[in-house]
Amino acid sequence: MNLSNFGLDSITLAGPLESKLAAAKAAGFSQITLWATDLADYPGGVADAVRVVRASGMQVTALQVLRDYEGLSSSLHQYKLDIAKHLLQACKAVGAPLLLVSSSTSAHASGELPLIARDLAKLATLAVPLGVRIGFEALSWGRHVHHTDQAWEVVEMADHANLGIVLDTFHMLASGLDADGLADIASDKIALVQLSDFMWPGISSAEERMDTARHLRVFPGEGAHSKELSDLLRRLDRSGYRGDYSFEVANDDYLQLSPQVVAQRAHASAKWVTDQVLRRSLQVRQSSAGHSTMA
Repeated sequence: MNLSNFGLDSITLAGPLESKLAAAKAAGFSQITLWATDLADYPGGVADAVRVVRASGMQVTALQVLRDYEGLSSSLHQYKLDIAKHLLQACKAVGAPLLLVSSSTSAHASGELPLIARDLAKLATLAVPLGVRIGFEALSWGRHVHHTDQAWEVVEMADHANLGIVLDTFHMLASGLDADGLADIASDKIALVQLSDFMWPGISSAEERMDTARHLRVFPGEGAHSKELSDLLRRLDRSGYRGDYSFEVANDDYLQLSPQVVAQRAHASAKWVTDQVLRRSLQVRQSSAGHSTMA
């Protein structure tokens, strides 16, 4: 298995966009997941940010994130649809083949699954001419869709070739993992697998899930759920999934470290996933910095 199957999420690394791209590349990664704010907040503007990304030679795995989109009506729906169109244009500009959509937390959103599916199918259709795919992810604190099986039900119901499901191991572990349900998900409908863990056995409330997700995630192999995570990843591998993995590890401690140090931790985690979980050798190009291994 190649390191090219793995990418870093920009939220994991401290520093400006150039530093994040350089650190990921120096650690041997060839792809990165960006947030729309990486482009919008860039000092020189979006166009300059796009030039920086393209000049780096790094592939963009996906663009994060369209929130609270589905299940709205009237002017709220039109407002979110307009935001979505701008994000799709940002995807095209930076070469991101995937726009991530997280399940709604809005009190104004309907919980009717056919309506949610219809809205996602509409977005997937809008994305087709731009060469962008839509990936739908269940937030563990989502108002109506907060489990992977619910997200998969919606994706199946939408029945759109340009719509897939995003699996985030943090949310799956935090909401009570049912690994058996993965057997129902077609491997070619998995748009992306986002990898992270956390340091304690369980999370009891939505507030704690939000706080942990945004500030205290760790890399696979560092957390308290290595056994469950290993089982999940082996099941995905046996099901035929051969797509990308992105380390989405939001951690306030890591943001106090140099991006090079954190990128090396990500490399060690990729080695843990391949060597110890999937029982394969990790094929990488040598970088100038030494690589650590994770036992």
